[in-house]
Amino acid sequence: MGMVKIIRNAKVYQPEYAGVKDILILGDKIAAVGENLKADFGGALEAEEINGEGMAAVPGFIDSHEHILGGGGEGGFHTRTPEAGLKDLTMNGITTVVGCIGTDGVGRDMTALLAKAHGLENEGVTTYTYTGAYQVPVPTLTGSLMKDIMMLDKVIGVGEVAISDHRSSQPSFEEFARIAADARVAGMLSGKAGIVNVHLGDSPRKLDLILKVVRDTEIPASQFLPTHVNRNAALFDECLEFAKDGGTIDFTGNEDINYWETICDEVRVCKGIRRLLDMGISSDRFTISSDGQGSMPVFSAKGEYQGIGIGKASCLLKEVRECVQKENIPLETAVKGITSNPAAILKLNGKGHIKPGFDADICLLTEEGLKLDTVIARGRIMVEKGKQTVFGTFERS
Repeated sequence: MGMVKIIRNAKVYQPEYAGVKDILILGDKIAAVGENLKADFGGALEAEEINGEGMAAVPGFIDSHEHILGGGGEGGFHTRTPEAGLKDLTMNGITTVVGCIGTDGVGRDMTALLAKAHGLENEGVTTYTYTGAYQVPVPTLTGSLMKDIMMLDKVIGVGEVAISDHRSSQPSFEEFARIAADARVAGMLSGKAGIVNVHLGDSPRKLDLILKVVRDTEIPASQFLPTHVNRNAALFDECLEFAKDGGTIDFTGNEDINYWETICDEVRVCKGIRRLLDMGISSDRFTISSDGQGSMPVFSAKGEYQGIGIGKASCLLKEVRECVQKENIPLETAVKGITSNPAAILKLNGKGHIKPGFDADICLLTEEGLKLDTVIARGRIMVEKGKQTVFGTFERS
């Protein structure tokens, strides 16, 4: 593996379109973006050339909500979902992932989540986590939400705390406000985002708790990142208003949306983003996450379990592709949802842009069809010509 790499003649999206350029990578950083770049080290180092012609170079994808440890279990122990492997990330363009725990904060805990995050980072990608789960009080590692965020390097916020869902702890306003307040101050003291990642359920209460905190306390809307905003039409309408008022909303991608559209009124991501943009809401105000390895249970109107599916990390690129191909949203706008936007709201320094000084996390997509060709994570080629080149410890080459 060469220390020096040059991607030649790619259409560079930083994510803003910068034209046809070369990208010089030194070690794990982007050193330069420009035309006809040269890397002459007097023969001491040789540059590895990567042909980017006919390719769109975009920042490596950031999945801001993934159950890397596995999740689920709403149908019993046998419905616990499997952990994410390196292949599940890199073969889908993901170079940075934020791990979380959902419904089951007992069988899954922070010790195991952090161990999993460290393992994936050792294999080549960048990992962060939230502390907590659906439950309130928030299950933590140190016994304190503030200590977890301040003193555990990988922990950047709290989540996914569930509201408006029959699986939530039914938190009171005071409990929910205290979580947000503690996360905010812990983030300030440690230079982190201290984001509250909020799971939204199907209840008619929708965003009530978040809106009440923003209205009745000094905590701003920017402290929250509500997710699953597109799970039904009424919820999405309210989330658009939240974004219009300065909040950021997180769409959950769905690889099987053609099926889900037939059984519920889930909003297709590309259509939702088109509505957001048509309302004049800033393209900085949305993210897209996969909910990868998370369970996708189906419940009746009475809350009775009917069946289960699993979230797939492959949906991120699929959603960006649909934005471009179905809704004519520019690639530079669509890809912000999985690059610069999550990097900004989660304060992931060095991530989300193809610019000098940033981490060398880059995906090359074919111009025709936006298919994944090459994935570089921290300067290392993980996928080449659509084939995995770096394997997880227990993955077969």
